[in-house]
Amino acid sequence: MDLGIAGRKAIVCASSRGLGRACAHHLAEAGCEVIVNGRDKAKTESTAAEVAKATGAKVIPVVADVSTAAGQAALFAAMPEPDILVNNNAGPPFRDFRELDRQKMIDGVVGNMIVAIELIQKVIDPMSAKKFGRIVNITSGSVKAPIGGLDLSSGARAGLTAFLAGVSRQVAANNITINFILPGSFDTDRLGHNMESVAKNQNITVEQARAARTATVPARRFGQPDEFGAACAFLCSTHAGYITGQNLLIDGGTFNGAL
Repeated sequence: MDLGIAGRKAIVCASSRGLGRACAHHLAEAGCEVIVNGRDKAKTESTAAEVAKATGAKVIPVVADVSTAAGQAALFAAMPEPDILVNNNAGPPFRDFRELDRQKMIDGVVGNMIVAIELIQKVIDPMSAKKFGRIVNITSGSVKAPIGGLDLSSGARAGLTAFLAGVSRQVAANNITINFILPGSFDTDRLGHNMESVAKNQNITVEQARAARTATVPARRFGQPDEFGAACAFLCSTHAGYITGQNLLIDGGTFNGAL
């Protein structure tokens, strides 16, 4: 399918690996000029080179921590007026809510709510002037079905969801969409590290931990990043212009509900 976004410019945050990388790859494949972002210089540059080679697109590596003012400035120095913004940032680790002091809570809200809002503030007026904008926020399935131990991540991302639900309606007339993708269990490095932690805590093998987690998914498998990237690219396409303020849950059927 021609997504109708060839020649558009896209910033994809935290895209040197995992789900962010898959989004960057699919947008590049659709003909976009893409910024690949990460904090590890070698990984970010190698990912950008690999995506460029695979797709033939112009891919710009930007090594920066987007949670900082300097990191955000680096993104926009490389691409001042993007047509597409994919917000993505790692969440805080599993932690009992009793262990959260004020600073940890502030850091979690900054990382998973405030940063995305700050980036949107920077892109929204240029998008409005061009009468085109696509913003996709990668949150988590835990926004819809909270998971114990991820309370800070769930709360901050849910706050972002509610905040932008209103904003999305304010800018829709300018052909700007703001949507959310809520991933369940995807086969990424982050999931692998989580499985290692579970195995250690439960004194079982990593294979046993993966099997137990897989058994909770009706699809009986983990999602593949490529599936996620394709969904993100579609939401950024011209075909998705009438979809805004929505949460797309991609979890293999794990959430047991009709709505």
